[in-house]
Amino acid sequence: MQRREFITLLGGAAVAWPLAARAQQPPMPVIGLLGSESLDRWASRMRAFHQGLSETGYVDGRSVAIEYRWAEGHNDRLPALAADLVRRRVSVIAAPGSTPAALAAKAATSTIPIIFWVGGDPIELGLVASLRRPGGNLTGLTTLNQKLAAKRVELLRELVPGTRSMALLVNPTSPTLTKTSVEDAQEAARTLGLKLHVLNASSDREIDAAFASVVKLRAGGLVLGTDAFFSSRLEQLSALAMRHAVPTIYQFREFAAAGGLMGYGGSLTEAFRGTGVYTGRILKGDKPADLPVQQVTKIELYINLKTANALRLSVPNTLFARANEVIE
Repeated sequence: MQRREFITLLGGAAVAWPLAARAQQPPMPVIGLLGSESLDRWASRMRAFHQGLSETGYVDGRSVAIEYRWAEGHNDRLPALAADLVRRRVSVIAAPGSTPAALAAKAATSTIPIIFWVGGDPIELGLVASLRRPGGNLTGLTTLNQKLAAKRVELLRELVPGTRSMALLVNPTSPTLTKTSVEDAQEAARTLGLKLHVLNASSDREIDAAFASVVKLRAGGLVLGTDAFFSSRLEQLSALAMRHAVPTIYQFREFAAAGGLMGYGGSLTEAFRGTGVYTGRILKGDKPADLPVQQVTKIELYINLKTANALRLSVPNTLFARANEVIE
């Protein structure tokens, strides 16, 4: 063999080796993210999710791929979207911020790991058998936002101390969420000596009708039940609250930022970051059954002072002192 031919052959082998090595690398894992709302609504939350993933060494597009499935506020679409992710054979399903999404994922597969973040008790919801030892293929986080319905009634009463009644708006297509919210709000109302009017809405037209009912009933304020259907319509809800002059409270800062009176709930940043961390741990080989369900303990209060002034409400100093942010 001529020396020049040998050098050429050797150089070609040097190029071929790394190409062969890359070809033998395992395929990139895929996360299926099942959301009840839409990406534009969740942009800031997804940054926290990606932060959690990066803390475990995963970066979207480099070491992991993400398949998004959005229900756009329509819970009835979730079963089909979850089934599609199962057919896609994703490595793990993340269902943050939506009890209906977590339940749809659980119904779709008993083998693919599922990481949830829900606002209620995962045991009561039937997602896990135990918080410490979940068992099965699900684990995740809870902010117990459903359990905060009573506290939202109390906060609203502080701003409208003279009222004798409140209203609670729930989505009847989410019976599990509705049951807990109604029970807790009713208990708080009884303690405060208030009459609680429970209203239902699962469409835009029914939301409009619900606000008209609040005015007709002369309720002193409105508590929005926790549901992705309402979360996807924050601007509509805050606009209706202002149009009808109804003091209204929900669980997210975004509601107060959009013009709603108050937001009170578990920290979204902590919840989404934690969901990302747990998703990354699953990709690294941890089993859902061995990862305890974590509770997000940070609760945040947001008050829109401009809205309070427009409604001619005087915000007590006690609420100012407890607020994480006063939006002006």
